[in-house]
Amino acid sequence: MSSYRDVQTAVRVEKLRIWFAWVCGNIILLILANGTKDVRIVSTITLVLLIVGFLALTTALFRMTGALNRKAAAARREVLGDDA
Repeated sequence: MSSYRDVQTAVRVEKLRIWFAWVCGNIILLILANGTKDVRIVSTITLVLLIVGFLALTTALFRMTGALNRKAAAARREVLGDDA
């Protein structure tokens, strides 16, 4: 049986990993968009892909964070004995 502190630490670490992945993904998308800004049609396509990629990454971020919060709440209830 894990302690309440272990649950909190694990949740914090996983959330930091999720946010770090989100930031890195968006930085990569911005670098790609900046690299193609001088070519007209490629720049337009890249901009559309940047928007789609940002929305996909943000949706995944919030879904993963929500799932992690639900798992953490269940683990906290189990650790604290609040399974009523």
